[in-house]
Amino acid sequence: MDIRVVFARNLKHYRQLRGLTQAALAAAMDVDRAHVSAMERGQQNVILQTLQRVAAHLDVAPAKLIEERADGDARSRSS
Repeated sequence: MDIRVVFARNLKHYRQLRGLTQAALAAAMDVDRAHVSAMERGQQNVILQTLQRVAAHLDVAPAKLIEERADGDARSRSS
């Protein structure tokens, strides 16, 4: 599966698990909500520094955001 799609699914899952809106995460990261939306749709190539920032704001290990589940669904396992 495309790593952008894996990241997108995991990002959305962990964001929702933390009870954050896209706007809230964007504000915490000091980026535009559209940037978070693009990441969640797999339309944004994320650099490692961004991966680390997202992980820190979601309180999850960076590896969890790029972990591909056997069934392809990020919701099958949580942190």
